Amino acid sequence: MRTITSSSGQEEAVNVRRTESADAQGINGLICPEAGAVFGRVNVIHLLEKANLAVTLANEREEILAHASFFDHPVGDLVDQTCWEAFLQKHFSAETCTPLNTLFLHFFVAHTDFATASAKEILRAVFNAVAELEHILLLSPYAGVLEEALEEVFDPLQRLTDLECSAFICHRQEHCPKLLIRPARVEDHDDLMRLFVDQTKVLSVMEQPYFLAELIQEQNEENHCAVCESDGLPVGFISVTSDVDLKQLHDSFDLSELDGLSKLDQIRNAAPPESREDPETPRTDPQEETQSTGAGKSSAVCIQFFVIDKNHETRSVDFLPYVFTVFPDVDLCIITVPTLSPEFLLLQSFVRLPPRSASSPREIYVFQRSGLRSVEVRAAVAADRPAVSELVKTLSLRESLLEDLDRFYETRRDTDGVPLQAFVSTVQSEVVGVLIIRDEQDLQYLCARYNMESFIYFSHHRLEEHAHILHFVLAPSFQRCCRHLFKESLRLGHKSCLFHRLYPPHISPQNSCVHHLDVLLDCAVPVCPRRQIVFPLEQLGINAPSLQIREEQAPFALSLISRKLTLEPKVTVNARVVLVGASDTGLSLLEVLCFCFITVSRGQTDKELRADRLSAADSGPSDSPDSRSASIPHLRFNSLTLVSTHGLLSDFHHEDIGFLSTSHAYSSRDLSRVPLHSCVSVVSGKMVAINRKSKHVLVSGGVTVPYDHLVLCTGLQYQAPRPAEGNQPDSNLQLPSNLFTLNDLHDCMAARRWLSANFVELEDNAIVYGNSIDVFTSVETLLSLGILGNRIHVVFTPPEPGVSCFSDPEVEKAVATALKKAEVQVHHHCLLALVNNGENPDPLTSVTFTTDAETLNLQCGVFINLSNKAVDSEAFRSINDSFLVFDGRLVIDATFHTSDPSISAAGPLTKFSRSYYSDEWSNANFNSKEVGRDLAAMLLRLFDPTLEPATETPPETERLVPLYGQAKIQGGKLPGGFHFLQVSKPSATQRTAPPVQKVPDSCLVTGRVQTGNYFSLHLDSYEQVEALTCLSLKPLPLSNYLSLYGKQQQLLGQLSSRYLQGLIPDLHSFFRQSWCLALYHDRFSDFEQELQQIASHTGDVSPLLLQHRSPAAEVRAAVRGSAVRYLSFNRNLLPMFARPGQL
Repeated sequence: MRTITSSSGQEEAVNVRRTESADAQGINGLICPEAGAVFGRVNVIHLLEKANLAVTLANEREEILAHASFFDHPVGDLVDQTCWEAFLQKHFSAETCTPLNTLFLHFFVAHTDFATASAKEILRAVFNAVAELEHILLLSPYAGVLEEALEEVFDPLQRLTDLECSAFICHRQEHCPKLLIRPARVEDHDDLMRLFVDQTKVLSVMEQPYFLAELIQEQNEENHCAVCESDGLPVGFISVTSDVDLKQLHDSFDLSELDGLSKLDQIRNAAPPESREDPETPRTDPQEETQSTGAGKSSAVCIQFFVIDKNHETRSVDFLPYVFTVFPDVDLCIITVPTLSPEFLLLQSFVRLPPRSASSPREIYVFQRSGLRSVEVRAAVAADRPAVSELVKTLSLRESLLEDLDRFYETRRDTDGVPLQAFVSTVQSEVVGVLIIRDEQDLQYLCARYNMESFIYFSHHRLEEHAHILHFVLAPSFQRCCRHLFKESLRLGHKSCLFHRLYPPHISPQNSCVHHLDVLLDCAVPVCPRRQIVFPLEQLGINAPSLQIREEQAPFALSLISRKLTLEPKVTVNARVVLVGASDTGLSLLEVLCFCFITVSRGQTDKELRADRLSAADSGPSDSPDSRSASIPHLRFNSLTLVSTHGLLSDFHHEDIGFLSTSHAYSSRDLSRVPLHSCVSVVSGKMVAINRKSKHVLVSGGVTVPYDHLVLCTGLQYQAPRPAEGNQPDSNLQLPSNLFTLNDLHDCMAARRWLSANFVELEDNAIVYGNSIDVFTSVETLLSLGILGNRIHVVFTPPEPGVSCFSDPEVEKAVATALKKAEVQVHHHCLLALVNNGENPDPLTSVTFTTDAETLNLQCGVFINLSNKAVDSEAFRSINDSFLVFDGRLVIDATFHTSDPSISAAGPLTKFSRSYYSDEWSNANFNSKEVGRDLAAMLLRLFDPTLEPATETPPETERLVPLYGQAKIQGGKLPGGFHFLQVSKPSATQRTAPPVQKVPDSCLVTGRVQTGNYFSLHLDSYEQVEALTCLSLKPLPLSNYLSLYGKQQQLLGQLSSRYLQGLIPDLHSFFRQSWCLALYHDRFSDFEQELQQIASHTGDVSPLLLQHRSPAAEVRAAVRGSAVRYLSFNRNLLPMFARPGQL
């Protein structure tokens, strides 16, 4: 918070933050005639949508005192936005203004008393937030009188012609001047020590009183120290050396793509190994660089120490020109930091180089001398073709890029006739980057399938303002300028949004040349996919959504770059986060970390604005400013690693493979729409050991995966069968070739292939062993493969007390009948006792089971094992040998921490510590995706600088375990061809109290299992849907039915009363009616919240009052208006509803 003073002397504590769309109402209240005379008539929401930077000044009560919007072109139609440079040079004396260092003020309003102070504070914050910014222009076709506040901070532009317009300029030097950089002197010691004490933990400085003074005093040609001054006082320090260990750099990091490294290679090859000394032990401070030594004169310098006052951190880049001045022969400035160090602003000007091995405990950042040059962006011309060809000559998809570039030169269109645009980035006339974009043709599909309204209002963007990125290449030396390339391309191309599609590897190869993908994704925001409605097309007829929306395309992850996000650098997280296990919980964690959606509370600090960590990106169901909240994926993880037995199984389709039931958490298509392949490194194999001291995981095959934070989400697996006697298989020995223990889609696919090749045509028995729903889904898969029922033996293990595969007895009866009809042999209460009569177990030819009666002997051609679900033996040994607390399950606390603070765990693998006295509850009782999201929220608090640190838990709640509300889901295809779905409320494993009795008529049942249209729905005491069970011979509209959970029966068309009246003979048909489709929409929950807000403002109103009193009429009008806005805003997916004025 900062303090400003009004014209009358009143002081007010304020903060400067990025503008949210919810601020529009407050901004409209500040508009005065003087603002209109200078800026013209303004639509505030449209302004916020298109502004490159919109800033709001608010007090502690969140009252808006001032607002300003900044664009990359002048106001109005004074000049085309692509030509303002030439226009400016022709009519005004402004030679130093370039697109890189100039923004234009398009709108400013302020509270009258605080106008001048607000203008100064906003300009100071904006210059702080954009390091490259040198000038802010006010160039408007409206020649109105400038209000007093702007007159004080803007100077008139010197005119060269008599053009009638408003023309003013504001310079950085007047509000946030660059820092003075000079050589450090010994007398600076005391001032600098205060900085080190306040901000660093450098042991060499803190423990040796005169270390810093000696470092400054011993400067020479190879070692220089400098300070930055503000108002005559040192506010920052840097120590740089040219004594660099080049061999270690080359061995540890990939430097191959950097320009000007020939000197480094020559030095590396010339210097004898024995002349190099080992580097000093790395220190832990995030703003400190360790000193390295090397032989010969280096073309690189290394930053040893760096510290700067937080109030001047945005001017850290002022050190870089000085560094290359005192080292005139060097090409590179290098800084390394520990992986756990939070990113500081100086690093945003550097380029991160990928390590050759994940075992490196440090990250390296490089700044090249060429990065000091100014970068220009312009439309590509034919003369650029040779330079572009040279730029992309080493890339595999260069031919595709050059072909599209040639099409742009020839016709400005691709082979389908869609307009193309091409731009190049140049430095001193040398082409260093190229971007080719194509007008977006599938905007309706993208809008319906991805939640783009989280970032943009479509109603304020013309169709032709959207484009998607075909090709993007930028030289590594200038990757830090990628945002400027995209910002300028949007301006020059008259675009407002750019999209990028990222297809998974198993999709056919694409022809989009992107190099490097990480650079593009660092500028873009990932867009979450939307839950889709399953439409009853036959019933809807012409009222169905358009074919362009309904027609499926190959799945892809979508990223977006818009004008208002071009000045939004992300916070890079280099911490090595390793996840073991691709379970639903683990995938949910990765999904959150890839999208990094964090709800941003209003009233963030000016510090966060300067760090560019806030955004006006919005989300919500309606076009009303107040209905949307700011959420921004502002983190980017550089080192996410997944360790999974069979990798990331995104190219397998569960419905095509069968065998196992599903939780409907993630389908193959769902995973393809999450940017996992671009954000996550995948290591295939099992975890076999955890070294907590060295902080690494050992994976089968000898692979070592180092970590800073380890997350265990291995879940539970079916274990290899262990006969009670005889030749019990050893887990270390090769299992029989015809024994399949199925735990994931890879196992199921292997079993399916083996059965098709080696079993289907034979007459041997297939034995399915276990006691879960997976037994039944596996039997159905065997039947669908053409295996006769009389060849299949289902051997059930003894059930656990009170546990059943199906909670609904009708489903259990239907499945038993189907097994009997298919002539499948069923055996109950059996335990495996012996295989192959005690002889060689490979292959299995006979198995023996003990039962409650006589021994069961069966001939065996294939044995499908689905028994004994427990912690994997290798995972158990890894956990146990690393001395993590294991008590039947891995023990965690309420925040997912194990006994090691660097290791977290979640999912069915875990249980809560006994100190919570809640043995009946564990993560296994809840929806795994919801648990994974909560785990991600806990982890993000470690990395996100905008989140408040976790507060201490109040004593009365510190021993409470977290409970979750989303449904537990189970489904699959059962014998008889039944499609099965069971949705239920989370419940405790062991009841500590008698179960709550359901209210009368709380169970609604229609159809019969015999006819294949069974539907059972349970309502709780609040008449909300708490469980449903479906058994159907037709495919189920899964997405629709899953959205019913938790809905109040009145929202479902007075479901309960209509059922009691006998008006609903078939729930399947009832929920296929077109009116229900609005309930299945992914934004219906937002509409519900809006209705709740209406109710909360009016209080409880009885039905009688709703008919006879004025407040009730107001409530009805508010509800009706909200419903109309909801249906109108979502009319692309809900065209079957009539809207006012349509009839």
